[in-house]
Amino acid sequence: MNQLWIYMYSPFRCPLPPPSPPDSSGKCSSFILLQVVDQFSQHHLLKRLSFFHCIFLPPLLKIRSPQVRGFISESPGTSGMLLLLPKVQPSADFSTEKCLQQPPPTDSLPTASVVLCFHDEAWSTLLRTVHSILDTAPRAFLKEIVLVDDLSQQGQLKMALSEHVARLEGVKLLRSNRRLGASRARMLGAARATGDVLVFMDAHCECQPGWLEPLLARIAGDRSRVVSPVLDVIDWKTLQYYPSEDQQRGVLDWKLDFHWEPLPERERRALASPVSPIRSPVVPGGVVAMDRHYFQNTGAYDPLLSLQGGENLELSLKTWLCGGSVEILPCSRVGHLYRNEDAHSQREREATLQNKVRIAETWLGSFKETFYRHSPEALSLSKAGKPDCMERQQLQRRLGCRTFHWFLANVYPELYPLERRPRFSGKLHNTGLGFCADCAAEGAAPGCAVVLAPCSDAQQQQRLEHMGRHTIRYGGPRHLCFDVREEQVILQNCTEGAPAVHQQHWDHQENGMIVHILSGKCMEAVAQENNKDLYLRECDGKASQLWRFDNVSTVDER
Repeated sequence: MNQLWIYMYSPFRCPLPPPSPPDSSGKCSSFILLQVVDQFSQHHLLKRLSFFHCIFLPPLLKIRSPQVRGFISESPGTSGMLLLLPKVQPSADFSTEKCLQQPPPTDSLPTASVVLCFHDEAWSTLLRTVHSILDTAPRAFLKEIVLVDDLSQQGQLKMALSEHVARLEGVKLLRSNRRLGASRARMLGAARATGDVLVFMDAHCECQPGWLEPLLARIAGDRSRVVSPVLDVIDWKTLQYYPSEDQQRGVLDWKLDFHWEPLPERERRALASPVSPIRSPVVPGGVVAMDRHYFQNTGAYDPLLSLQGGENLELSLKTWLCGGSVEILPCSRVGHLYRNEDAHSQREREATLQNKVRIAETWLGSFKETFYRHSPEALSLSKAGKPDCMERQQLQRRLGCRTFHWFLANVYPELYPLERRPRFSGKLHNTGLGFCADCAAEGAAPGCAVVLAPCSDAQQQQRLEHMGRHTIRYGGPRHLCFDVREEQVILQNCTEGAPAVHQQHWDHQENGMIVHILSGKCMEAVAQENNKDLYLRECDGKASQLWRFDNVSTVDER
């Protein structure tokens, strides 16, 4: 049986004992017992002892909060609690040499307000985040830290926090008298912020030196950019700091869940250097920065999102579709402590699902059907009652936002859904001329022009499939898709996953028109001499632009 060593430590006891990290199971063979009398001195001791992993808090200082489940572990056989703190190394620098060789200009950077919202956050975690910002952000650029208490119930986050914040220069504390949730709490903080740039940060982060300047420099170059640092991982069991891969981006799936994925090869090739800004379909929610006026003028966060979950996705889609861009900056790094999934309550999980339904109804257009097919629980929720998205849809019209088709074609083509069965199939009939799409050559080959011919059930090459990737596939043995060459519709080898995939994407709309997604033009049957060829023309709804397939597969039965 291993002996457990307890070191007594108080503000007046020196020297410090040697640090003792936990073993692979997260257990400590020794730890520090703090002898302190109030919360204020507790924090400063924790900061001074930051190179230790294992600290013992007496019962007087025991933290009681469901928010910290997974961040702490009970110490067996004692009446106190073992608090695992990150082993912070102030001299550690995870930036690459190229970042150090190319520091951002600092002569004309905008100022920043860091908005930090919390609900029953662990006392030590919250204050370590605050002091991490103060210790690493240059005072010339840090206008203020705005703390927003979203109706916390913990005793130490009441008077003790107010007294502590009163001692800190440039830190404001706002308190809400009702539960707001992440989006509205951040909006409250933004409304009271005065810096040029808003930096929204979770209350469990560890900032690295030089994290702020690259964010400010990038926004100064284009006020419509929404940017995030690379989020390094702070392990929720041991709180050890692990640097993340530089070249990865944030993405979504058809359940509207956030994921990290390696940067695709074509995106890597487009980078001027390994530390160039990375285009990201979705910004992570832990730390995100944007121009304050741009944030307000483009509708801020959706105020009707509940509690938490999905606000980063809604912000990202709005930014991309309404004229902005989303980036991750490899030369900016912040550690983020990811909570144990068990720490999320049932209420929080239900709120996240409600938010996903709202985002789908607001931003996905016809692609919301794909979301509902992948998320049966969301489909059931939507049948019980659709959210009122009128205000957000008015915002889309005011800003002249693009459709989700554009997002899939230009930002994240890898998301195009792979259907198990075609949405439309059979012969493709032209309403105006009464003929069906066919190939001009016998035994179709790449480059063959698509024409109109008399409809025939015996013609294999008239059997088409309109797939979920929005390709229209030729029904013969070859793997050919509708493509475009000089505005004429032809057959070409299908190119899913290739950079040119957008050229083969079509949308068969409810009004009967087939829109070429990349150009926005409609497929039209054009009669000339003895031929009836298919061309792209401006959409005007004439009969020669109206089409129907023999078979339509119902996507959902609502």
